[in-house]
Amino acid sequence: MIDHIILTVSDLKRSVAFYAKALKPLSITNFVDYEGHPGHPDLKGFGDGKKAFFWLKKGKPDPQAVHVGFVAKDHAEVDAFYKAAVKAGGKSKELPQTRPEYYPVGRPRSLH
Repeated sequence: MIDHIILTVSDLKRSVAFYAKALKPLSITNFVDYEGHPGHPDLKGFGDGKKAFFWLKKGKPDPQAVHVGFVAKDHAEVDAFYKAAVKAGGKSKELPQTRPEYYPVGRPRSLH
């Protein structure tokens, strides 16, 4: 289970729009915004409507330092997420697949 992730993005508005579309099939929505203060940036929070666990902040991203896996209920949800993310403008190095290095075979696929 993921508690929270903060992803630094260069274009906050564009990133919020992308993730709002891509995460919709997983029932993850942008439902809370955190107004920053000196020493802590503004954040856009995505989650299940009860808890935000995926946050975006504006800044200079380092793509090599980011790895995110989302939990899906089943293969159909994985495929819906993948299609929505690509349609929203995402790029993929590979198709979604079972990740036995993270989870035993037979559990729903982890999305990366």
